[in-house]
Amino acid sequence: MLRKEFERVSPESVGIPSASVERLLDRLEEGWTEPHGLMIMRFGKVFAEGWWAPYAAGIRHGLQSHTKTYAATAVGIAVTEGILSLEDRVIDIFPDRAPAEPSENLKKLKVRHVLSMACGMDEMPGNTMDWIREFLAEPVVHEPGTAFMYNSMGSTLLGAMVREKTGLGLIDYLKPRLFDRIGIDASNLRCSCMPDGMEIGGGGLYATTEDDLRLLKLYADGGVWEGERILSEDYVRQAVSLQNESATERAVNPPAEDNFVGYGFQIWMCRPEGVYRADGAMGQFTIVFPKYDMILAITENASGGTGSEIPQRVLDTVWEWYYSLPAPETKALPEDEAAAEHLRRRMSMLALPAPERSPMSPLSGSAAGRYVLREGKAAFKMFDFFASGGDANDASRMDISFTPDSAVFDVLEKDGTERRIVAGMDGSRRENTVSGIAGRALASAKWASDSRLEAELRLIETASGIVMSFDFGEDGTLTVESGSGQAFLRGRKDRAVFVKEA
Repeated sequence: MLRKEFERVSPESVGIPSASVERLLDRLEEGWTEPHGLMIMRFGKVFAEGWWAPYAAGIRHGLQSHTKTYAATAVGIAVTEGILSLEDRVIDIFPDRAPAEPSENLKKLKVRHVLSMACGMDEMPGNTMDWIREFLAEPVVHEPGTAFMYNSMGSTLLGAMVREKTGLGLIDYLKPRLFDRIGIDASNLRCSCMPDGMEIGGGGLYATTEDDLRLLKLYADGGVWEGERILSEDYVRQAVSLQNESATERAVNPPAEDNFVGYGFQIWMCRPEGVYRADGAMGQFTIVFPKYDMILAITENASGGTGSEIPQRVLDTVWEWYYSLPAPETKALPEDEAAAEHLRRRMSMLALPAPERSPMSPLSGSAAGRYVLREGKAAFKMFDFFASGGDANDASRMDISFTPDSAVFDVLEKDGTERRIVAGMDGSRRENTVSGIAGRALASAKWASDSRLEAELRLIETASGIVMSFDFGEDGTLTVESGSGQAFLRGRKDRAVFVKEA
């Protein structure tokens, strides 16, 4: 791969006041979202970029549904190469997995309908080993192209279409055709897979903030990169324009105002005229502003509230900032070296708050020891909707010990795996490896009360992490609750009771 780096310039040189970027940072740092990375480009030049430590430029980040745009791009390239057509019927692509007597609506289901969330289903099939057959067996209640239903399994089917035609999985197909050509390091990507090994095109990819920026720059430039066409002009035109009305989402997801404007090919239309975005849960956004020749990419943990409330607030904040910019015809402003340098320094020193330091408790000595599971489950792993294997990563035994600056958990998982988690109690995070595709965890712990220990495993390659509480009883019992981030705070958590060995 020959990667050409983007030119880095001052905001003023591309018509943006440095002070306006600072105002955007002020809003993002108010505490209602947790920003991880931000890049903004105009005229193909990066004028603002920064990552909030411990996140960093080269660390991949869980994209959730932003993955869908990558999967659709694979189909777009296959269409450009003549391997697929938007008018191909899905049952013709998978003839051996189609029902013996397909319904009339299923017969009408085409590639373009899957791309535009217009499959006509009312329910999303599950993720079994034979998921493609189950997808095609799901009732197509509405004529394809006449209704909107957000269907992540359909997004994964897009990659399966390419695999069916080429024998290559999503990453292998895209590496020489997309990643190597636009400067994405495929060796740094990770992707969760379905039980049959197909990459989860609906939400399984881990990539960097700049990877996302590069992908959407390809669309912003009409499918051409450095003078070389990768996506056909017609495919890009359709992908970034209204292909399916999405107003029915208002009944499903009321706070998400920008989900009601319409949908392209795995790309959302936005309320500002002409603006479109790739979108993943918890605020993984890459937004293209065509009239301004500008792209903004952000990775973050915008969770809490109703689930869509905070991501929508992020979009509202970006629109407010966008509307405050000089007119689009402003190509440059007088240089303001002091303001540009202040912004550059600020963005080079971004950081999330350090963990709270509370390392002492009267129980620090007596709480140490071996605990054996009596009932329930507690997992040192991130909940994964697509994971299989049940409780294989749940703890069956824990040895807990303390040093002057850390808590140490030696865990025996139910599948026999032994794992050590070291959590900093001195106001720092210690790096560990936990189960799962994104297994880098920065762990910290504190005594919240004399008998309650709280730990956070920040999964540095995801938008969230694991929160755990350990309540030590006078009778030798240990009650452990575990869950992922905001879900834990909203009461969605596992609970287990351990008993201390004599």
